[in-house]
Amino acid sequence: MASNRGVVYVGPGKVEVQSIEFPKLVDPRGKKCDHGVILKVVSTNICGSDQHMVRGRTTAPAGLVLGHEITGEVIEAGPDVQFIGVGDLVSVPFNVACGRCRTCKDGDTSVCLNVNPARAGGAYGYVDMGGWVGGQAEYVMVPYADFNLLRFPDKQQAMEKIRDLTCLTDILPTGYHGCVSAGVTTGSTVLIAGAGPVGLAAAASALLLGAAVVMVMDFSRDRLAQARSFGCETIDLNQGGTLADQVEQILGVREVDCAVDCVGFEAKGQGGVEQPAIVLNQLMDVTRAAGAIGIPGLYVTDDPGSKDAAARRGSLSLRFGLGWAKSHSFFTGQTPVMKYNRALMMAVLHDRIHIAQAVNATVISLDEAPRGYADFDRGVARKFVIDPHGLLRANG
Repeated sequence: MASNRGVVYVGPGKVEVQSIEFPKLVDPRGKKCDHGVILKVVSTNICGSDQHMVRGRTTAPAGLVLGHEITGEVIEAGPDVQFIGVGDLVSVPFNVACGRCRTCKDGDTSVCLNVNPARAGGAYGYVDMGGWVGGQAEYVMVPYADFNLLRFPDKQQAMEKIRDLTCLTDILPTGYHGCVSAGVTTGSTVLIAGAGPVGLAAAASALLLGAAVVMVMDFSRDRLAQARSFGCETIDLNQGGTLADQVEQILGVREVDCAVDCVGFEAKGQGGVEQPAIVLNQLMDVTRAAGAIGIPGLYVTDDPGSKDAAARRGSLSLRFGLGWAKSHSFFTGQTPVMKYNRALMMAVLHDRIHIAQAVNATVISLDEAPRGYADFDRGVARKFVIDPHGLLRANG
């Protein structure tokens, strides 16, 4: 039998590379997936959402194979797969979607009704998202292949830009979705909360969409330096004064047109103290009347690691009255990747966006994944791209 290895969540603060089962064309409940394919993983990325689980901030069980940002080569296709073939190089949206239900037909593939018996929406290697095996591994199974997979039109060209194209699985569409839902357009002034990989992807997306000024706020000076490296203004939250004061220093006014929360439920205030609602409250304060706030940052229904009893149940102390008074629009939820990934692929292939440079994509081996998790948890200004078979390094 063919072998397989993957990154496994062992317990809070610990992941290991272990031998795991080679994928079969069956779903998590043992039903045949004749509509699926098996991929040899070319690249698979460590995501901030993975870190929430690894920190013990979700109900993820020990033994979970991690990884929802997957790019791979098809090595086996089920008998019902018609338009994807062996040898194709494909990008996998992190959303598992059937393509048949009401929400999928409406384009809301992030809340597919048929891939998770517990709730709407499925994802690979993620808690409460249907039990689909993750792709931080050498091989993985992808269901509903004809619907889910984005095939790269030229395999050689794709491999030459694979560090950029690997971001199509999640962070680039997620950052872009945050900006689109916030109304970013030509001439906008935009505030991005968080300079992690999704925040940097949102900043790059805002520039792609024509924003006049893109500001990124964070406590990490290394991450802020990364944001400045491709043309963003930055707000160092370690400095004194209100956020509105710092916005005014850059824009001359105290409000922005659009805001994007790329932090989520582990948000912190001064001194590193967790304040789960602080980013949302800050963004309401500095977003103009009738403006919009995109919220691609993750918020959870249960946070067992929180010190706040309400936050453990997903309840936050929002100044919702302020948002109501200013007629704000809020856009939440996981990104429906398929709405954006083909257009963003074209932008990458034709050099309209250099996302690997923006997020500082850093290639590591599968065996280096535990160290990558530890470094990412320390807040380094890198997006770690796992190269399970050495194909990225071989490609230069």
